Amino acid sequence: MTSRARKTWLTACLLAVSSTVALTGCATSDPTSSGGESGGAADGDAIIVGSFAFPESEILGEIYAQALEGEGFDVSTKFNIGPRQQTIPALQDGSINLIPEYNGNLLAYYDTAYEERTTEDVDAALPDAVGADDLQVLDSAEAEDKDAYVVTKKTAEENDLKTIGDLKALEPFSLASNPQFGELGYGIPGLRDVYGVGTEAGQVTFVPYEDFGGPDTVQALVDGTVQVADIYTTSPAIKSEDLVVLDDPENMISAQNVIPLLSKDIYTDKLAEVLNAISAKLTTDDLIELRDRVEGDEKASAATAAEEWLTAAGLLDK
Repeated sequence: MTSRARKTWLTACLLAVSSTVALTGCATSDPTSSGGESGGAADGDAIIVGSFAFPESEILGEIYAQALEGEGFDVSTKFNIGPRQQTIPALQDGSINLIPEYNGNLLAYYDTAYEERTTEDVDAALPDAVGADDLQVLDSAEAEDKDAYVVTKKTAEENDLKTIGDLKALEPFSLASNPQFGELGYGIPGLRDVYGVGTEAGQVTFVPYEDFGGPDTVQALVDGTVQVADIYTTSPAIKSEDLVVLDDPENMISAQNVIPLLSKDIYTDKLAEVLNAISAKLTTDDLIELRDRVEGDEKASAATAAEEWLTAAGLLDK
């Protein structure tokens, strides 16, 4: 068992003790400390990195954990927790104190009626939103994992499709997506109201798929069952199937940049420096490649993929 694996196991054991003991342990950290240039290991604050219950989030969690551990932080991990209804409470009770997030969906958790759409506007709104729970965010990455209107390269070239609005030239067409997409503001209603696509009955036929941009949705697009599909921007299929993501110049679909979310009491300048350096390097293409390595034929572990990305990016000394 590696040192971090042992720490992860010990963390899980400690979390099973009574709440009284857990609260006593929390009292050892000083929430008023400015942090300065010291690292979490020096301050005595263990960094517990969490993740959502899907591979990309675990990969990102490994990237954060290994980069911090490489800089001398005391790090353990608690991956595959679940949705925000579980991860936010875990941050609040100290089960974890750092997690890779997505800025748009994170803001939506705190404000379902939010109107911010660009990366800059969403990032600007987040500090106040998460601050209510004594949490904070750092710099967001260029890397985004969000819904996208996708067509085959052949369809794009034959119909001169570059943006979502260009789909007007494709009418009538069929669109594959998850069942909720038919009612979402960036789904069928957004096509009509923002881009003027599908304004008349029969111009857009909605075909629901339950796999949220997964293999069935991709196959329906590739074999011509549908002409357009909602597929997430980090799907390995975008490259493997040579698909085209249509631009969204009106920002109908909110930004979903990867962003570190952490408990305020573990913040230090050094921690911010390490995580911000990751955000400065991480791109959407990187996420596609990382997902392909882990979810594709190679079946690399999240830890291996993360370590090799960090090394190639110059953020980890082997």
